[in-house]
Formats: sequence, C-alpha cells, structure tokens
Amino acid sequence: MPTLELLRRKIETASDLQSVVTTMKTLAAVRIHQYQRAADALMDYNRTIELGLQVILREQRLRHLPASEWGGGSSGVGGSEENSHHGVIVIGSDQGMCGQFNEQIATHALEHHAKHCQRPPEALWIVGSRVAFLLTDSGWSIDEAFRIPTSVPEIADCVSDLLTAVEAVREQRNLTTLRIYSNMRSSAGAYQPNTTQLLPIDLAWLQQLSVKNWESTCLPTFGGEREELFSLLVRQSLYVSLYQACAESLASENASRIAAMQAAEKNIEETLDELNTAFKTQRQTAITEELLDVVVGFEALTSGS
Repeated sequence: MPTLELLRRKIETASDLQSVVTTMKTLAAVRIHQYQRAADALMDYNRTIELGLQVILREQRLRHLPASEWGGGSSGVGGSEENSHHGVIVIGSDQGMCGQFNEQIATHALEHHAKHCQRPPEALWIVGSRVAFLLTDSGWSIDEAFRIPTSVPEIADCVSDLLTAVEAVREQRNLTTLRIYSNMRSSAGAYQPNTTQLLPIDLAWLQQLSVKNWESTCLPTFGGEREELFSLLVRQSLYVSLYQACAESLASENASRIAAMQAAEKNIEETLDELNTAFKTQRQTAITEELLDVVVGFEALTSGS
C-alpha cells in the first residue's frame, strides 16, 4: 500500500498536469479564433479577384479565353484521370497531442487519390512533419516538406513558399491535376477531411463568372495584356484557396487538441478523485492506528499500576 507521502506527491503531480492541460486548452481556443478570423478575412480579397476575372470574362467569353499557364484553357481540362499527372499537397501537423488528426487526413488522401489513379502522385508536398511517414510508408515520395505555421503572419510565408515550389515542378513534370488534402472544421469542436482541387481550373466556376451580372452601372475595363492579367488573377485565386486550406487546417488541429485535452482533463480528474480518496483512507487508517496505540499503551500503564 502506498505511503501518505507517495500519495501526496502523486496528487501534486496530477494537479500540476491538470494546470498544464487547462493552459493548453485555453491557448488552443485562442488560436482557433485567430486562424478562423484569418480565413474569413481573406473572403473580401477573394471577392476582388473574382470581380477581376469577371471583367476579363465579360469582354471575352470563356470559349475564346487564351490558354492559361495554370490550366485555365483546354490543356489540363478533360481526358482521363489515369492519364493525368497528379500533384498533391497534404497538410498535417508538426506537434502531437491532437488525437487522430494526422492519421485521418493521411488515410483520406490515400483513399481519395486511389479512386482517381492507381499510381502514386508525380509530385507531393507536405506541410507538417507528422503526416510524412504515414504517406511514405504507403509508397509515396515527398518532393518537399514545409514547417507548419505557428502564427497567422507565418501562413502567408508558408503559402508563398509552397506556391513557388509548385510552380518550379509543375511545368517540369507536366502536372495537370493539383489537389489539397486538409482537415476542415465542421463544427465548433469537430473537423473532417476535405479535398480542394486547384488544377485544372473549374470551368463551371469561370462560366458562372462570365454570365454574372455586373453590380455597378459603370462598365468595367482593364489595362495590360489579357492573358497575363488572367494568369495573375488565377494565381491569386490559387493563393487564396491554399491560404484558406492552411488556416482551416490549423484551426482544425487546435480543435482536435482541445478534444484531446478535454479527454485528458477528464482522466486527470478521475485520477485525482481516486488519489484523494486513497489519501483520505490511508490517513484515516494511520490516525486510527495511532489512536489504538495510545489506547493500548494507556491500558498497559493502567493495568501495570
């Protein structure tokens, strides 16, 4: 049976661990709010990009649009998925204590890609080191791994570096399909794997923009080369999609961490209850034994006299 001193040390350790878990929950909740605000703030910028594309598509309908270096034209559109060259971006995490966060997104990426192509992707970029070995064990080869952003300003740097890496490989390997696999929050404390297709450009979306009514009575116009401007706007649209995927993944990671910390907090509370009960029982037993010793000693002295 453990001594009172040992039980006291265990109670102090569990209490300290409970304080750490509570602090981590608070930090995760704050970060969720920050990352979600960052993703929402980008919606206004995305609307500006769509307005720019709408101007171009108004003056030159989709069927007359010059082929974009990002797959906006006929290249990369149509054809079988099996004959396409696939690029994949998987966003996981660098830190632990987030449950099955990495396992779920890795499984989703492997299963979704297998539905479209029986061979591994021609190019693979990883954001977050903990998801890497889950993919390499399945035969995928990583081109480049990026560190998970630890703050909102770092998201922009990570996305810019990632797009630069994609541009360097895309033409070299003739990538016609590019997908992002990342977790996205489905509710306040839950998330689910999500797939975002960056390439080829969604022609239905462009078609919708081309027939959309202009909101102002002033007719829009633009300067510069049409194809260059279109390529620039498409690239910015890809930037927005990748930024949102990264921010949503970071929010999901912290939501998963909160869930894991809540489970840990519950276990710690149960352990503390057991330790406190054992401590009180042991203390009461010790007090009872001391009282019995006093009584026996008193009786011995009384009978001796």
